[in-house]
Amino acid sequence: MLKLEYAAVPLAHTTDDLVKRLLTLELASHSEKLQLKQEQLIAKVQREETDRSSPEVKVAVLTAKIRNYQEHLHKHPKDKANKRRMLMAIDRRKKILKNLRMARYDAFENVCQQLGITYSFPPEYYRRITRRWLAKKALCIKVFQEVQKQKAAKIRMKKALTRTQPVPAETVTA
Repeated sequence: MLKLEYAAVPLAHTTDDLVKRLLTLELASHSEKLQLKQEQLIAKVQREETDRSSPEVKVAVLTAKIRNYQEHLHKHPKDKANKRRMLMAIDRRKKILKNLRMARYDAFENVCQQLGITYSFPPEYYRRITRRWLAKKALCIKVFQEVQKQKAAKIRMKKALTRTQPVPAETVTA
């Protein structure tokens, strides 16, 4: 596959193998490969040829960046700075997708399908889980269960008392 600049040149297809290798993506820099991937994703979703600022294109650009970060993090899992950048890009893309979903649902579905994005709804309430919070929750559950047992025991006691006590017979007045 030839670089973007040379794809339209007919002479590039007829040259010898050495020149073709120089013009292909095989020897291209990482930024050139990333630019090509980004252009391919943009071409899938853009409204017209000059469209560069629509939400669909912004989602495509962010998707290309996110996928690049994912590739990088597979090689370098301890790179926290790029992980943070990837998470920030995911949040930006999520925000744009949310707004696009509210404004034009058909465009939203098209973008998700073309780019291979699975959109999941965010939780209504999010609490950061810590060890302290888990310990508190476990304690609250134990206390709740203990209170439920005590209530059940009181109810059983009342039922047992009502069964053992003789019911006073009503006196029949004649």
